[in-house]
Amino acid sequence: MKIDNVHLITFSPTQTSKRVGEAIVRGIGSKNIKIVDLTCQELSEYEVPATDLALITVPVYGGKVAPLALHRLEGIRSNGAPVVLVVVYGNRAYEKALQQLDAFVSERGFKVISGGTFIGEHSYSTDTYPIAAGRPDEADLQFAEEYGQKILTKIEKASDLEHLYGVDVLRIQRPSQPIWPMLRFVWQLSKWRKQGVVMPRAPQVDADLCTLCGACVEVCPTQAIAVNEECTTQVDKCIKCCACIKCCPQKARTLNTPYAPLLSENFKKRKQNRIIV
Repeated sequence: MKIDNVHLITFSPTQTSKRVGEAIVRGIGSKNIKIVDLTCQELSEYEVPATDLALITVPVYGGKVAPLALHRLEGIRSNGAPVVLVVVYGNRAYEKALQQLDAFVSERGFKVISGGTFIGEHSYSTDTYPIAAGRPDEADLQFAEEYGQKILTKIEKASDLEHLYGVDVLRIQRPSQPIWPMLRFVWQLSKWRKQGVVMPRAPQVDADLCTLCGACVEVCPTQAIAVNEECTTQVDKCIKCCACIKCCPQKARTLNTPYAPLLSENFKKRKQNRIIV
């Protein structure tokens, strides 16, 4: 069978999920691509025809699909369109995020024909405490393109939509994880909870460095940042995606969370991207 139209639906504050999705689309090779970027916009209703292919890429926050991503995906619908699901996580663990996304789109009428788990630079990654820094890198994007080619081959081999078989995303092979770093991570989290350690709720701004350029305002997915005589953040709106930190040309924004050194220390081993087709 042949699919002419591909819908890349993405939520990607720091662009990692979007870049992976774009690489997969390049591998699929479709000339008719519609990109629906939900990072900074709401979506009321969006119907994907059964004759088209959907590709959904979202980040993982704390082992789950980013809650705001799911909220903005609530309007998607289909009557049997094939869909490829990709979750992007920061080299710790995606836990049940792919399974969660599978259930979400299945309830909305999609047929899951493939799934992938990719690595992207962690939101909390900094120069001092790198966590999957620079990923997806060239090798990751090449893997994503090759993944797109495999998806295309699967579609072309199917005689029709009925014979384009779905997959069980639970069967995807998880990357190996050394046990001791994970135990140290879990032990420290437990210790912090018992001690009542308070975590920062939003990035801080160094007024001496901030030039009020407004770059952070443009990338904030929740419109939590305002720039007038000073740069302010509505803490209750912040989802700690850290897009504002990564885009700031003056490095005036920081999130001083103890999670950063903990993650950097215990999840140094480069995890591999995984797919099921």
